Amino acid sequence: MNTYKTAEVAAIIGIHPNTVRLYEKLKLIPKPERLSNGYRVFTEFHIKQCNLIRLAFQIEVLQNGLRKKIAQMITVSATGDFDTAIALTKNYLEQLGRERRNAEEAIEIVKEILSGSIEENSRHLKRKDVSELLDISMDTLRNWEMNGLLTVKRKNNGYRIYTDVDIQRLKIIRSLRCANYSLESILRLLQQLSQNPNTDIRATLNTPKRTDNIISVCDRLIVSLLAAEKNAIAILDMLHDMKIEFS
Repeated sequence: MNTYKTAEVAAIIGIHPNTVRLYEKLKLIPKPERLSNGYRVFTEFHIKQCNLIRLAFQIEVLQNGLRKKIAQMITVSATGDFDTAIALTKNYLEQLGRERRNAEEAIEIVKEILSGSIEENSRHLKRKDVSELLDISMDTLRNWEMNGLLTVKRKNNGYRIYTDVDIQRLKIIRSLRCANYSLESILRLLQQLSQNPNTDIRATLNTPKRTDNIISVCDRLIVSLLAAEKNAIAILDMLHDMKIEFS
């Protein structure tokens, strides 16, 4: 069985030796055995696990609990429980797909708003129904309303009712939040769209690139999510190989 020192692992993976020690501290790799002189002894398992970590954390767009999910997969894999790690990766991959489809839908909604073709019909939903429809917690909906992102009408009995236009607006907010835009930036964009559907929405989000608009924001999100999906598929292959080699 091949064994490696800390510096050798770092050189093979292409990281600093301190990063290897950090992986150990965070329990992202198994705790290595030590020689009588205190030197760590790493194995092929550590090498494969480090490669897995590098791939898992390569994409930084991960919002809505995605980063937490992939981190959980890594810690589980480090224990040798590859079946659970594979199941977690599949769940992560499914959520990436949902977030990508949400962003694609948000682009189409904004195009409809800008063209003036979006219409409100007679559908009215309660907050619980909207929460389930959009897979957004009721607390999140309350937070967005409290921050002025959405003003919801009420029936005579005091219950909030969400229209189709409200739901379209929430879908846009959902994707912008996934892309890590602040509530303040999103509010500014939505206010301009409400005041003038034909507004030039470039520079509205106050992002590092002042030429950004909601469509380009979602486009970049989609590209990142597609890259994360590709990596997740590669991670599944790696986990299957590790299960065969180390179980």
